[in-house]
Parts: sequence; structure tokens; C-alpha cells
Amino acid sequence: MPVPVPRQKAFPAAESGQAQTVPHGGGPSAAQALPKEATVENNTRDTAHAHSTNLTLLLIEDDPGGSPIVPDLLDQAGKPIRIRTARNLTEAGRLLTDDVHCILLDLALPAPGRAGADDELAVLKHVLEIAPRHAVLALTASGDAERGAEAVRVGAQDYLFRDELDGRLLSRAIRYAVERKRSDTAERRLAEGRLRAQENRRLERGLLPTPLLDGASLRFAARYRPGRSRALLGGDFYDAVRTPDGTVHAMIGDVCGHGPDEAALGVELRIAWRALTLAGLCGDELLNTLQQVLEHERADDEIFATVCTVDIAPDGRRAGLCLAGHPAPLVARPGRSAKLLPYDNNGPALGLLPGARWPRMQVELGAEWSLMLYTDGLIEGRVGADGERLGQDGMVEMVRRQLAQGLRGEALLRAAVNEVRDLNGGELTDDVAVVLLDREP
Repeated sequence: MPVPVPRQKAFPAAESGQAQTVPHGGGPSAAQALPKEATVENNTRDTAHAHSTNLTLLLIEDDPGGSPIVPDLLDQAGKPIRIRTARNLTEAGRLLTDDVHCILLDLALPAPGRAGADDELAVLKHVLEIAPRHAVLALTASGDAERGAEAVRVGAQDYLFRDELDGRLLSRAIRYAVERKRSDTAERRLAEGRLRAQENRRLERGLLPTPLLDGASLRFAARYRPGRSRALLGGDFYDAVRTPDGTVHAMIGDVCGHGPDEAALGVELRIAWRALTLAGLCGDELLNTLQQVLEHERADDEIFATVCTVDIAPDGRRAGLCLAGHPAPLVARPGRSAKLLPYDNNGPALGLLPGARWPRMQVELGAEWSLMLYTDGLIEGRVGADGERLGQDGMVEMVRRQLAQGLRGEALLRAAVNEVRDLNGGELTDDVAVVLLDREP
């Protein structure tokens, strides 16, 4: 057991709330034996010296004359630990600055107000409330281990017995408490980050569409890969619904940008498109209303969105196509090479031109076909050593080859996205969304 430390005399500097460096030796500090002018000069030197120390301790104890502070209190680097002494919680609040690393609290200190009447750890709980980022050491009477252990359960990093302290023990306890607090803080932030990430994933997964195609004879498949790291949702959006007259409506779009604001705007546009479609709007009328939604919801006037919409007749043999600054869909039919649908009447992207128009083109599909809608993330990946983009022509050739290999549905989309990523030499920087509608006789 460590040798008990003799009681020290009171330090005037500590009583006034000033910082002090622990003197070497057991007697009073040098400041006590100096005149006022010398004391000011000495305090100035102490302040300059304090900036070079690694650790600062705040002692909260109502009897500075009986404090357990000992000489030669050093940090791990061998530098003196800076000491601040407060006689009550009011003084402690004034001295509790960001450069304080650890608090040594006397549990016998009176609690504020009547809080301590029924709670012997009220003073500790108050300190933990006003100093949530600081390490705390609880100081209790020798043999009162139960109270010390309870202090640790409440939130202190460790507890010490007043009559068993020496410089080496206290120095080690301070270092341990500081490191444990840092570890606890890092672990808590990591846990909070994980919970936040889980909540974001649940939210993003819930915002992805569930196509409403009950009763349709078409097969639907989709592939989605956001450009943001660790995200599930980007600025691309898609959806498909079947209206009561049997028409299947599908859409895909892309909000410029890749952040969470663009992702949120994409969700808003998708939900607005579904509501407008189920309400009976189509073609130019729908896109004009969708542009009003974009203009109202966007955070900046320069934000725009490209959109492609198709409405497939109940018999499945023809469709209406509207393009708002978006790449034309790809259609594949048995016995024919896959090709892009016409895009001569491509209108401007939403949000660029007030009062714009988006002509609806009639497209003959036939009895059996596959229609692929995609965002530009699929065609803007790099290929080759010269860094050229894949482009629409490269994508068409790639899909033709994959169709010839017998790939269909989900397998086709998975192969297309993976090959584009491989050609790019790694993950794509832009969001990618692909929708595939198949009709078989």
C-alpha cells in the first residue's frame, strides 16, 4: 500500500481560481514567498510553461489545505501536469476550459442546491453533466470502495482513495482516465455512426420504388448503383405503374449532382410522377407539372433533371415516348439487332426552360421485345487506356453481345453494370440506374 501523503498547506493562487504548476518539494509554492510584483512575473512564466505541458488536471475539493496533491506529478513524457484547483462547483465551472483533460472530484463535496439530500453521488452527476467530454476521477474516503465503484457505474473513469495517494499513483490514474475517456468517446461515436448508417440505409431502402404492375403481362427488372460512397440512394430515380385501363407507365430520371440533397429531390420527383400518372396525366402535361415540382423543391436555380417516360398500350405492341434531355431507351426484338429508339424530338431537361414542351412520340414495338431505360451513368464510364467514354454506341454493342450470349432480365442488367464498371477500371463516379421491361407472346 502506498505511503500516506502529508497534508499540504493552502495555496492562495488555487483559492482565487488561478492555474498553477505543482512545485517540486513538499513545501508551499514559491509564489507564496514572493512580493506581489514577483508573483505576477512568476505566474506569467507558469502560464508560458503550462502551454508546453501535455495534461491539465482540475481538482474540485472544498479543503485546499487538505488536498491530496503531491510533488513530482508528471505526465507520461515526464513533463509536469498542470493543476487547477476549485473549492466549489461554481469555481469549477469557470476553470473548466477546453485545455482541461481530467477532473479529480472529491465525492464529499456538497452538491448544488438540495440535489444531494437523497443522492450521495449528486455532485458527480452534476460534474458529468457540465463536463461530458472530460475524464473524471472520483476521490473518496479510504475503505469506501462501494461508493467508488458506484461512481464508475455512473460515469467516472476510475476512483481513488484519498489516504492512499502518491504522485506516481495519481499520475498513472490521470493518464489512464484520459485515455479511457478518449476510448469511450471514440467507441460511442463509432456506435452512433453505425446506428446513423443503419437508419440511413433503412430510410434509403424504404425510398426505393416498389413497382405497381399487378395484372401486367410484362416482366420488370431494375438495377441501381449510387455513385456516393456507402450510399444506397443517389440522384437517379425510376418507377413503373399500371393504370386501371391496362396501360403500363415507366420512367427513369437523373437529377444533376450526387449528394443527399439530389437524392432527396429524385425521390420527390419519382413520387410526384407516380401520383400524377395515377391521376391520369401523361406526356407533355405530366412533364410540365413535374417541372413545376422541381422548380419549387430544388435548392438552387441551376439544378435540373433529365427524364424519360414511356407509356405502353394495354396490348403491349406500341408505346408513347417522351424525352426531357434524357438518353433514348434501347429496344431489342427477336431476329433484329438491338438499337436506340428515335430521339429527334428530345425536349429540354426539366428546370432549364420555363414553358418548355415535350412532344410525345409513338413507337411500334411488336409482339415480343425488351425495352431498356437507363441513366447516363451507364454510358459515361471510361474505356481503354486513352480514357474515352463508353457512349451510347459502345453500350448498344455491349448489350447486343450480352443478348447473343442468352442473358435476359436481372442477369442482363447485372452483366451490363458490372462490365461497364470493369471497363472503367473501378467503381463508377456517377449514379447508375437501369430498368428493363420484357414482353413475351
